[in-house]
Amino acid sequence: MSKTILISGASKGFGRAWTEAFLAKGYNVVATARNIEALSDLKTQYGDAILPLKLDVNNREDSFAVVQQVHHHFGKIDILINNAGYALNGAVEEASESEARAQFETNFFGTLWLTQAVLPIMRNQKSGHIIQVSSILGIAALPNLGLYNASKFAVEGLTETLASEVKQFGINVTLVEPNGYATDIWGQGFNSKSIEAYDGLKKAIAEGHNPDSFGKTSATVPAIIKLIEAENPPLRLFLGKVALPFAKQTYEQKLATWEEWADVSVAAHG
Repeated sequence: MSKTILISGASKGFGRAWTEAFLAKGYNVVATARNIEALSDLKTQYGDAILPLKLDVNNREDSFAVVQQVHHHFGKIDILINNAGYALNGAVEEASESEARAQFETNFFGTLWLTQAVLPIMRNQKSGHIIQVSSILGIAALPNLGLYNASKFAVEGLTETLASEVKQFGINVTLVEPNGYATDIWGQGFNSKSIEAYDGLKKAIAEGHNPDSFGKTSATVPAIIKLIEAENPPLRLFLGKVALPFAKQTYEQKLATWEEWADVSVAAHG
């Protein structure tokens, strides 16, 4: 039987590319977005195989209602891909309260609400695969993206815990960890009000930008198809050539520091 896939943030970026690929493979796709008009061409092309639904993942009640609608329509949900998200640019000091809360509402709580909504269905099915689109910045942080880093670190902790809880029900869980990609996430104008003291840091970041470190969105399609078709999917899947080396470098530095302070740590046990 064809897989039924529920994906958020389907109107652009990874979501759009993956939705097109799933439909081309013959899967049923529930594509949610704030603007479903952007999916009208796919509806015309694929008909009943795609169910576009308007959804703001920040709204918990709407997220649960959409999941129930999907289950009623297709009778099952095999895969949930929590893809909706955005990046707030700015130093930690620069973020306003509303900006900080909004970043977590979408990137963390939006992921949590859809995850909670599908779990009873997947438990009843005794099968399912939940895929959280995190980021290499949920493992290794970069400056000027503090709130985005923090939201993805939170998704990492949530998802590791989730994986250990739901394995008993036949539910797989995967964190997808892309490095930078040329998507709208970086250029939508989500910028905190600037504090002059950080101008030098921002200038250095801009001057150090290497376009080759950003991958092509379309190149991720084979990896995602392989992931959703895997019998034993991994807890983490890096996307791009930069992600894994960056993670290894970061953890080597962390381990070195932890080892250096190991005697102090042990003594603190009492």
